[in-house]
Amino acid sequence: MKKVLFICHGNICRSPMGEFIFKDLVKKAGLEDEFVIDSAAVSYEEQGNDIYPPAARKLREKGIPMGPHSAHRIQSSEASEYDLLIIMDSSNERLLSRIISAADMKKVRYMMEFADQGMRSVADPWYSGDFETTYNDILAGCKGLLSELTELLLLKK
Repeated sequence: MKKVLFICHGNICRSPMGEFIFKDLVKKAGLEDEFVIDSAAVSYEEQGNDIYPPAARKLREKGIPMGPHSAHRIQSSEASEYDLLIIMDSSNERLLSRIISAADMKKVRYMMEFADQGMRSVADPWYSGDFETTYNDILAGCKGLLSELTELLLLKK
């Protein structure tokens, strides 16, 4: 079983979008039993808040089901439970490095790496209001992530 945690600044836009998009892709692939998928923040700013309404609207518009969500800041103990920590930008990486161990930082990957775009940031809709670009970035990253992880799961069988 692979455990994947999506991380952004406040855990109300990009990381829950990643969580729900990836859960949908995994479900459609019939691989729900192979994954644990969640999301977290690198700050306490939005602690306890639901997904940001415009982000939720975009997911509904695209037919992506959402479950309950309550923003929370990642804890070091939580990071150690996951196989992959997927971040959205370099600020996430910098702040995360102050929260989790150096060993767990080795599990950090940029979302856009999975879309063959290196360490490019996922568009942040909090500032731009452009949830379509953010959705497209995250969808591309999640598709690449699922492809990579599916290959690994097949190799282990």
